[in-house]
Amino acid sequence: MINKVKEHIKDLDALSIQKMEDLEAFRLKYIGKKGIIPALFGDFKNVAKEERKEMGILLNDLKNAVQNKITEVREKMEGLEVDSAAYIDLFMPVNAEAGSRHPLSLVRNEIIEIFSRIGFNVAEGPEIEDDWHNFTALNFPEEHPARDMQDTFFIEKNPDIALRTHTSSTQVRVMENQKPPIRSIFPGRVFRNEAISARAHCIFHQVEGLYIDKNVSFADLKQTLMYFAKEMFGEETGIRLRPSYFPFTEPSAEMDISCHICGGKGCNICKYTGWVEILGCGMVDPNVLKSSGIDAEEFTGFAFGMGIERITMLKYQIKDLRLFFENDLKFLKQFENAI
Repeated sequence: MINKVKEHIKDLDALSIQKMEDLEAFRLKYIGKKGIIPALFGDFKNVAKEERKEMGILLNDLKNAVQNKITEVREKMEGLEVDSAAYIDLFMPVNAEAGSRHPLSLVRNEIIEIFSRIGFNVAEGPEIEDDWHNFTALNFPEEHPARDMQDTFFIEKNPDIALRTHTSSTQVRVMENQKPPIRSIFPGRVFRNEAISARAHCIFHQVEGLYIDKNVSFADLKQTLMYFAKEMFGEETGIRLRPSYFPFTEPSAEMDISCHICGGKGCNICKYTGWVEILGCGMVDPNVLKSSGIDAEEFTGFAFGMGIERITMLKYQIKDLRLFFENDLKFLKQFENAI
């Protein structure tokens, strides 16, 4: 019996296992309930008393050798599986398609480029703002509906901390930290507590502009916006300014452009008026200048603001605002070759 155990130990050294199925068969053969080792331990009682010590040592050696063999082969095979999974064929053809810029990014960059040609630089500010920069410094009365929970995402109350409702807050920060002349645009993401639909969203993007210097007039504002409209929508584009109201500008106006879809003749895009509203504007209210430490007797200025989504919808004739946020590859693929 001792010689039989020694033969099993010798056989283990020469044994080669290449598959997990063979490893399982080996395990069952040696340490399964009806395997070789349980059978040898069962026959141990029949071993002569003077041979029991040697036999016991040999049985433990055989058992340990089998366990070590199983562990060694299993680790080797698992290592091969990991290496195979991690292997990358650098010569394999790539089927992945290249991505493209989002239409909002395309239009944002185009707006920035247009205004940069006439001397406007870019400034950015935080998306989480305090009451002073988002409302008070911009001449919003305390009872203004924009301060209400229905229009603003408040993070804290007393003091009021909210997600900014417009990029005008960045205008205040620039005026506080920079002396005139100031000529900047402020692109960024803004937030308002509105129901999501084809024409509205709780998240959208704006570009606002500010020009402050001595003797800045409404005529300067009109010429600046006319230049922008023609560069963005075409040389044939006309503009009109309609009186309006904004807390931070006086006088204030809303600007329409002639509908470039129908050429001003009237269609469903312009609601058959021939005109489409694209932005609000006006002369900076003296109270806003004073709040930011600028002498309203010496300096004047104008400001304007537009929604990037609205400009993009007009430029590319997109009818549903929600498409900008859905990451639909079929939709985004249309802008692969857009400039």
